[in-house]
Amino acid sequence: MAVPTITLKPTGQQVPQVGFGLWKVPNDSTADVVYTAIQNGYRHFDGACDYGNEKEAGEGIRRAIKDGLVKREDIFVTSKLWATFHAPEHVEVAAKRQLADWGLEYFDLYLIHFPLPLQYVDPAERYPPGWSIAADKWETKTANVPLATTWKAVESLVDAGLVKNIGVCNFQGGLLLDLIRSARIPPAVLQIEHHPYLVQPQLLDLAKDLGIAVTAYSSFGPLSYRDIQSPKALGTSLLFDNDVITSTAKKHAKTPAQVLLKWAVQRGVIVIPKTADKQRQLENKDLFSFELSSEEQSAIDALDKGLRFNDPGDYLNPPQRIFA
Repeated sequence: MAVPTITLKPTGQQVPQVGFGLWKVPNDSTADVVYTAIQNGYRHFDGACDYGNEKEAGEGIRRAIKDGLVKREDIFVTSKLWATFHAPEHVEVAAKRQLADWGLEYFDLYLIHFPLPLQYVDPAERYPPGWSIAADKWETKTANVPLATTWKAVESLVDAGLVKNIGVCNFQGGLLLDLIRSARIPPAVLQIEHHPYLVQPQLLDLAKDLGIAVTAYSSFGPLSYRDIQSPKALGTSLLFDNDVITSTAKKHAKTPAQVLLKWAVQRGVIVIPKTADKQRQLENKDLFSFELSSEEQSAIDALDKGLRFNDPGDYLNPPQRIFA
């Protein structure tokens, strides 16, 4: 079954509602995983420079193009501007380096990864970046770069033809509204942590009011954070084991993962699950052969705990309380 698309504003470009996320995909398998995902019908890939696997992801796409599986215009590629490159003089340099890593001439979508500018560190000293790239004995060093200044530089990427659509990650309502007020090109996409433990109905409603598409990451809640030893995730029961999720999955003869993804899709959200397993890749994309009832949607909504696993207020030193 074909994957429906979401229309992005202001360009009108279509993005598949089910994509493939590249966070924590190992470098040595990324190219093969991406190639297999394309074979399995995925046409939307979500990456970032600090994931450290952009070269390999690009290799998988280029191999698929060479083998005639797809054309470049068939693939929707997202990447992100890391926190140490927010100063306007670094934005285009960072984007061009990422494009070179992917082996692409343009990104379909380029996002500001966090609303948290950090002090610049030359990529020659360390690349790909991460939170510790700007750390001195693990002390986070922020930079005084206004959001509007960074956004203006990101807008220039569109003017230069390097990027088709632009957007933001990990923004809350107040910042989103402030950005809209000064933006020449409004954000097309807001990417957020989104799962039944973090439902965020008002933020989704705001994005809808503003004509901004929403992409969910960490659709399975604590699962993605257990292998990085997140205390919050380790202390939280898995959604895959939740009675509401498992009983709903049994009723529809689907997996808990499919139910969690379907719940998000029915809320109008774009999802970007990942797996190296071929069968699970197919299952994660098979979300349109069944429907959850309004009662089932509401029961999953009711699991909300306001519980966020990706919070720099928890794991940076000093804490960066961007979600306060």
